[in-house]
Amino acid sequence: MILISGEAGIGKSRLLNEARTIAAGLGFDIVSGRCFEQERGLPCAPFIDILRAISEHTLKPSESSTPLARLLPELGDVPVIGDAEQDKRRLFDALADVLAAEPLTRPSSVAPAIGAKVILIDDLHWADDVTLEFLLFLARRTRYQTTVSVLSYRKEEITPVFGRFITAIEREALGNEIPLGRLALEQTREMICSIFNQTRVRDEFVDAVQLRTDGNPLFIEETLKSLVSDGDIFTERGEWTRKPLSELRIPLSVQDAVQRQAALLSEDARQVVETAAAIGQRFQFNTLSAVTGRGNEDLLLLVRELLRVQLIVEHSAHEFEFRHALTREAVYANLLKRERLALHAAIGSILRANAAAPSALAHHFYEAESWAEALQFARVAAEQAQSLYAHREAIDHLSRAIHAAGLVSHIAEIGLLRRSRAKAHEALGHFDEARADYEEALTLARANCDATAEWENLLSLGFLWTGRDMGRAGTLLDQALICARTIGEASALSISLNRIGNWRINMERSNEALRCHEEALQIVASHNDQSGLALTHDLLGITHLVRGDYLAASEHHDQAIRLFRASNSHMSLASTLATACMRGGCYQGDVSVFAPVSIEECWELGAEAIQIARQIGWRAGEANANAFLALAMGARGAYERALRCARDSLDIALDIDAIWEGVAHIAFGKTHLDCLALESARMHFDQAVAYARRVGAAEFLSTALSFLASAMTAQGELGLAHELLTELPHIAPAETQTTSQRLVSAARAELLLAGGRPADALRLVDDLIAIAPNVSECMVVPRLWRMRAAALAKLHRTLEAQSMLHDAARTAESQALMPQVWRIQLELGVLLRTQRRRTEAEAHFQRAREVVDALAGELPDAVLRLALQGGFDAMCSEVPTPLQSAKRAFDGLTAREREVAALVAQGKSNRAIAERLVIGERTVEKHVENAMGKLGFSARTQLAVWAHDRRLI
Repeated sequence: MILISGEAGIGKSRLLNEARTIAAGLGFDIVSGRCFEQERGLPCAPFIDILRAISEHTLKPSESSTPLARLLPELGDVPVIGDAEQDKRRLFDALADVLAAEPLTRPSSVAPAIGAKVILIDDLHWADDVTLEFLLFLARRTRYQTTVSVLSYRKEEITPVFGRFITAIEREALGNEIPLGRLALEQTREMICSIFNQTRVRDEFVDAVQLRTDGNPLFIEETLKSLVSDGDIFTERGEWTRKPLSELRIPLSVQDAVQRQAALLSEDARQVVETAAAIGQRFQFNTLSAVTGRGNEDLLLLVRELLRVQLIVEHSAHEFEFRHALTREAVYANLLKRERLALHAAIGSILRANAAAPSALAHHFYEAESWAEALQFARVAAEQAQSLYAHREAIDHLSRAIHAAGLVSHIAEIGLLRRSRAKAHEALGHFDEARADYEEALTLARANCDATAEWENLLSLGFLWTGRDMGRAGTLLDQALICARTIGEASALSISLNRIGNWRINMERSNEALRCHEEALQIVASHNDQSGLALTHDLLGITHLVRGDYLAASEHHDQAIRLFRASNSHMSLASTLATACMRGGCYQGDVSVFAPVSIEECWELGAEAIQIARQIGWRAGEANANAFLALAMGARGAYERALRCARDSLDIALDIDAIWEGVAHIAFGKTHLDCLALESARMHFDQAVAYARRVGAAEFLSTALSFLASAMTAQGELGLAHELLTELPHIAPAETQTTSQRLVSAARAELLLAGGRPADALRLVDDLIAIAPNVSECMVVPRLWRMRAAALAKLHRTLEAQSMLHDAARTAESQALMPQVWRIQLELGVLLRTQRRRTEAEAHFQRAREVVDALAGELPDAVLRLALQGGFDAMCSEVPTPLQSAKRAFDGLTAREREVAALVAQGKSNRAIAERLVIGERTVEKHVENAMGKLGFSARTQLAVWAHDRRLI
């Protein structure tokens, strides 16, 4: 992919045309399209041009081309819209197949360029979201094929969506950029010489042109054409000459230059070009004829006049376009408002008779202030855009429809349109805009006494606020539940029960949440509501996961996934897949037993969730899936994938200000904590805690605080950890409802161990083990088993500690919880070393080292690699026993040797020392000899001085 960038008029289109000429000469298969500002609301607009060109040669109606009929109806019957995401995928596949097909046309005299394809698209900055999405899809699909896409765009027109498109290209190394800059003085001189076929041009003229045009090639060209048109530059005896510089009337802008050119046209030609400007950047000859009321021959003469002054260029036998967008803008700006209204009304009527695209009809009728027609076609255009998840285009059309509906007094419809626009804003992460639309729709529903619409908007508002303010979300969801019970409609009641249940689980009220979901399950099952069943199983899965029962969660999620697939509910499917990817292990569940699922199976679940979210343009869903996948991959030691997903989640969350910002910081923090980078781990946990406090999600706050306290404990800051944990209520493990509350208890147990209270820690860990679901002889909770072993070791119950660590190692290895594996192996090594079983200890140290080295290889960050390997080496260094520590403090002397040295310092003889210590005199002599030898002394008096200095007497 080659991106040609630069400001308007800098030469992007010219360079694109030169590329086309060279590629054609080399035998490349070339297709081209262009984006227009007036067609921004038409999904895949530039590829309609490409399809139309292809269909003239080889593309015929067929079963395989059916998806393309959505863009080009002449290819067959337009398929009935089923699942929008699946339809879009089929469209993308069909379009990519067409572009990758054998060359359409090639002169027989030109040799093929190894089947290479060149796709040229001009003015990509005006592309709709679906076009950009398809180009990324195509670039990824043809990455290793001989396909080149050459795309031009204006730097100054970059939108946030276009910026993300460019970022994706850079991040995935899918292309290169050619930035074009303005011409320097000498380059301007070359351009002037080339245009007039001169060998030299006077400096003062070049300076004057450069001063006015600032080196913009289009403006230079338009300025020179204006000077020629005005007669200021002219030919004399076959050579170009000009008036004196003082007499030259150099235009001040492109608009000025174009308007001066247009002033030289005949009146009829001027009217034609103004009509063309109202139609758009590109216009059909037949449409222009119908609007102007001129016959073909008469109009053709006038079009020739426009071509001669180079205001327009011929695109095909039936189509023309303005030489540049600025050219059209300059002509259009010269129209009076009254003239514009009349022209757009006439254009809209003719396009409607020709069954033009709803987006074009909506544009022209809106500009004509024909509000009833504008409402009609804007609504249809919005529905088409939504069917392809082109949310921004849908918002533009809905905004026109809302404005038009207000002017024709369709008040009842405004609420529906506002709600539709709110959904599109929500999908793009536009919180304030979505909230305003939902609130206005709610006000209208209440004014119209429409209880169903009131319930829908209360529910949507409540769900929207869950990412910002859980307290406000709860109030709205409670109101929606009351409203649903009043309506008495089973589907509404089950949905409300599920939503309020999900809110309660986030507030650590899981028992109430479970009751809500179970009531909803009874309702949907009794009505055979498959959609309701899918949603309820999904939320029951989340509830059991938060409660720490990963096996039950997996069963519910599997049912939800099956039902969502069957109903093609892709947004819901993406959400469920994202949650399900954590079933085999995740950071926030390390006080629970995980389901026996491989890491690759979990990766596939999360990766599919990300793919679906991207395909339907659901940015919050993409952030969600990346965050959960980061938590899952990190817990299994797949650090490269974990950090990449966390970064993607954080980038999106910061862009749309979503709760996944906090979750991404948890993933970063836990990965850094795993790698013994304690300071950076604390930094991420601090940010997660701050976000949780702002949102008010109790479950998330408990999780973030527990991890932050663990990091503080690891750094030895026990007082700070204790102070932090006192912020949360002290709940006995048996009374906890969620894993977040159990994580807090686990952090308290770690603090007790570090503070020298192993018996208290043991009691707390035993209580946590007693309530952990699904514990068995072959499936334990490695973190809790490690903590219990540490407490037992401190209480000198070594064999029990060793047994606990062996059980933990077995589970951690079987579930590939690699960060747990190396810690368990290290602790087994330390435990065996204290028993002087050095050979066995070294085997465990070696296994721990192998795992650490493998994990370090997963880390793309050199700082994290050094932190992990350096920290591990420090932890492996032999910890001295109290006896060994005392010997080191006294230069290697044993306790008996130090005792003898103290008596020597008191002036006692060997006999007196022997009597005092009840040992033989010969033994005393040996102790004195050994002590002096270790210290390097040759005289007994030196030993006495040393003992005095060491305060042994």
